Amino acid sequence: MVESPRGVFITIEGPDGSGKSSLVPRLAAVLAVAGCEVVATREPGSTPFGEQVRRLVLDTDPPVDRGGRADALLFAASRAQHVDEVIEPALARGAVVLCDRYADSSLAYQGAGSGVAMDQLREVQRFATGGLSPDLTILLDLPVDVGRAAFLGFAEAEAGRYAVVDAAAGPEVVLAGALEAVRRVADRLPCLAAALDEGPR
Repeated sequence: MVESPRGVFITIEGPDGSGKSSLVPRLAAVLAVAGCEVVATREPGSTPFGEQVRRLVLDTDPPVDRGGRADALLFAASRAQHVDEVIEPALARGAVVLCDRYADSSLAYQGAGSGVAMDQLREVQRFATGGLSPDLTILLDLPVDVGRAAFLGFAEAEAGRYAVVDAAAGPEVVLAGALEAVRRVADRLPCLAAALDEGPR
């Protein structure tokens, strides 16, 4: 019996308003047409526990004050459940996982933004994810907010994993840039190579 190849884990990062939530379904649609099983997911959220954390950190009324360490641990707890329930099972069966935000967002916002020690924060992320790192990270770059410089620093440090796409371009250009980034991992699954041949419709 031939084992199915392991799936491909692609994360979409960038500051708020960069178009991540718009790109994910459009990229997913192109990959699905090419025959990929695509699991589109987001953080925080995507599990019952993660959705509770999302409401806690994003939708509390009145807002609840929290420090950077508390936020880091909340996001990490949601991430741990997300990896166990959604991401790893999907990768094990050969799917392409498209995730709107992942550990790099915590490093950018709780680390660079809130001043949590980066070495400690990285250790928390390794524990929460079980060491699972994306195969490819597409950074939608916009000149806004405190996280931007941090994301660009990550992209420079891990140029092999990161692909930077200008989020200020039109949606079709951004999608084309994301597909061009997928070329880096296209040898992992036949459907990814097919998606690049067909392109966006």
